[in-house]
Amino acid sequence: MIARPSSRNQNSRNSDTHRTNREIRYDEVRLIGADGEQLGVLSSQEALLKAQEEDLDLVEVAPNAKPPVCRIMDYGKYKYQQSKKESKKTDNVSLKTVRMRPKTDDHDLQTKLNRAQKFLEKGNQVRFVMQMRGRERKYTDMWVESLGKIMADLGEQMTRDIKVVAPPQSQGWQITSIVEPA
Repeated sequence: MIARPSSRNQNSRNSDTHRTNREIRYDEVRLIGADGEQLGVLSSQEALLKAQEEDLDLVEVAPNAKPPVCRIMDYGKYKYQQSKKESKKTDNVSLKTVRMRPKTDDHDLQTKLNRAQKFLEKGNQVRFVMQMRGRERKYTDMWVESLGKIMADLGEQMTRDIKVVAPPQSQGWQITSIVEPA
C-alpha cells in the first residue's frame, strides 16, 4: 500500500491553489472585503457567513500570516483572470517559412522580404528556403551566396537587428537558412 499525503498537508497542494470556503480551518482570520477594505479579525465561521451574504467565496490569500489572511472574492473569476495572465506570458515564437526560387524576380523577392520582415517584427523566426530544379542544382554555391546577400538586404531593411541562427547551407534540392530578431 502506498502512503499518500493528506489533502490538508500544505506541501501536497499546488502553489497556485488556495483554500476556499469550508476548507479554511482556522479559529480566527483577518478578513478583507470584496472591495479591498479590511474588516478586521473574525472567526472563520463569521467570515464565511459574510462571504455567503455577498454571494461570494472566502479565499485564503496569506496562510503563513498571524492570523491567516482571507479575502471575500469571486474565486472562479479570479482563477479565470489568472489563467488569462498566464496565457499572455507564454512566448508563442514560431518558425515561419519563406520559399523562393533561385531566379525569383526582384519585385517578387522584395515582396517575400517584406513578409519576412513582418514575421521578424512579430518576434518569429524565419526560415528561408530556396528550392532548385534541374540545372540550377549545378550552381549551388552561387545560390548559397545569393541567399546570403538576400539576408543581408533584409538586415539593412529592418529597423532592429536580426541574428542568423543557421547560415545558408545546401541540403540536396534546397538551400535553407534561419534568422530571428536579435
